[in-house]
Amino acid sequence: KLRTMKMLLSLIALLSVVLLANAAPPTCYSRVLSLSKEITESFKELQTSKAVDSCVVMLPRLYLDIHNYCVLAKLREFVAYPRCERVLEVSELKEKARSLYTIMISYCRRDLVFLTDDCNALENPILPPVEPS
Repeated sequence: KLRTMKMLLSLIALLSVVLLANAAPPTCYSRVLSLSKEITESFKELQTSKAVDSCVVMLPRLYLDIHNYCVLAKLREFVAYPRCERVLEVSELKEKARSLYTIMISYCRRDLVFLTDDCNALENPILPPVEPS
């Protein structure tokens, strides 16, 4: 009985360690990366939505690559765009973009590494080919 109890306690300890390892808080980099992907996807959905407002078509393109230094200017441009205040989805997207910008220049400033400063790449991104499903 004592041996079974020791095995059970060992198993509980092992599971606790595994759960704690998976519960680690996100790094600054992982937060910026996930938020940028979320914003890019939301923008794509907004552009292809059936209920697209005419002002949405005129919004600055919003493809975000957090490894490109020009992403900071792209975020500022998008947040400062004067139209579409009445479209709730655009206001929400602008708020997310503002949050991403703040995180990048304040909290993660020393953690991020920019691999390029090719602003054109954010205007005309080269996307990986879509695999047939």
